[in-house]
Amino acid sequence: MPEKSEIKIDKVLDIKGEICPYTFVKSKLALEEMEDGEVLKVIVDYPPATENVPRSLEKEGNDILSVEKTGEKIWEIVVRKKSDNI
Repeated sequence: MPEKSEIKIDKVLDIKGEICPYTFVKSKLALEEMEDGEVLKVIVDYPPATENVPRSLEKEGNDILSVEKTGEKIWEIVVRKKSDNI
């Protein structure tokens, strides 16, 4: 796994205040607008989303690069959009 500082973030999706399943739905929609291989950072404040969003996005074939708590009730989920070429 690359060092966090080496990961280039292509898009940030701040969905604090949202709950499941909206956290996954909005993350998926954001990824659909991105190019294959681009990296999305999702910022959430709903604890179940820290498990549900990565699990659901991974089932779709995306790579979960990190899930990290960055504040008292803030988490960042970093995901690379699946590439059909791989």
